[in-house]
Amino acid sequence: MKRIKRITSIVTLIVVLFTMALSFTSCSKEEKVTLNVYNWGEYIDESVIKEFEQRYGIKVNYETYATNEEMYTKVKSGGTAYDIVIPSDYMVAKMIREGLLQKLDFSNIPNYKYIDPKFKNRDFDPNNEYTVPYMWGTVGIAYNKKMVTDPVDSWNILWNKKYKGQILMLDSQREAIGLTLKKLGYSLNTTDKNALEKAKQELIKQKPLVLAYAVDEIKDKMIANEAALAVDWAGNAVCMKRQNPDIEFAIPKEGSNLFIDCMVIPKTSKHKKEAEMFINFMCETAIAKKNVEYIGYSTPHTEVYKLLDEKIKNDKTIYPDEETLNRCEIYKDLSDYLSEYDRIWTEVKASN
Repeated sequence: MKRIKRITSIVTLIVVLFTMALSFTSCSKEEKVTLNVYNWGEYIDESVIKEFEQRYGIKVNYETYATNEEMYTKVKSGGTAYDIVIPSDYMVAKMIREGLLQKLDFSNIPNYKYIDPKFKNRDFDPNNEYTVPYMWGTVGIAYNKKMVTDPVDSWNILWNKKYKGQILMLDSQREAIGLTLKKLGYSLNTTDKNALEKAKQELIKQKPLVLAYAVDEIKDKMIANEAALAVDWAGNAVCMKRQNPDIEFAIPKEGSNLFIDCMVIPKTSKHKKEAEMFINFMCETAIAKKNVEYIGYSTPHTEVYKLLDEKIKNDKTIYPDEETLNRCEIYKDLSDYLSEYDRIWTEVKASN
């Protein structure tokens, strides 16, 4: 009888230990959550990533991309299960239409209350279901005041032969074609084939004057005085101005692009709740302020804006006046017609 009791006790102990081991393994797995974050290059103060990891015990695998199209291709391929990406307005609309994004649970993102209402209910997410605005800004011309002797108030200067070999263009089809359409008096969202053909011919005409088509390299080249004029985003121009006092920025009189970049969660995410924790963390006033001050873009965060230095608030590069913004357009998702833009850009790049 005692032997039977002893065996029963041993079996019970084994079951208890096995259960504890399973429980421990389960806890270990929970503690090892890794978030895959995919963002634009130089678009975050990376110290905040370490702060998030330390606070929540969640590891962040951080990768960068140069254009919306590059990000879209990678997310759609499904090779990596990204938990958070930061596309621009028109790409958000495209990804929603194609079922690539998840609706957010805003009960996990209470700091959403700090996002300025003027950045909500936009066409790309009319019911505020998928996005939390991160940064906004404009596209314009960064130029070196010592190298450029003409007024920089029109896109036409990018076709001035005087600056041959000193012009940098964004290697991005929507920006390059869009600014050319604005130069010609059209909407940067046009689907008019005649207008697009004219824009293509203009870009082909301009190509011999262009030093390079680039993205992240533009900033370094302008700071180093390797070019006189560059098409770039306003936030990058702010960084240029900080490091080279001869750099200035202008939004041409014909109008330009106003963009809103948003934090979203792809359908591939395996850690939606943790991704929402990360988004909420990024909307904390102290964290959002640190990011804004580091990268130089414009904030949609009402409390952060109040805390900014008056000099920054009055900088027209970062916060253009209403008259200027009224001349700007937000890119729209052109659906299948985007293939026409792809064709034009391919033909421009391939032209001699």
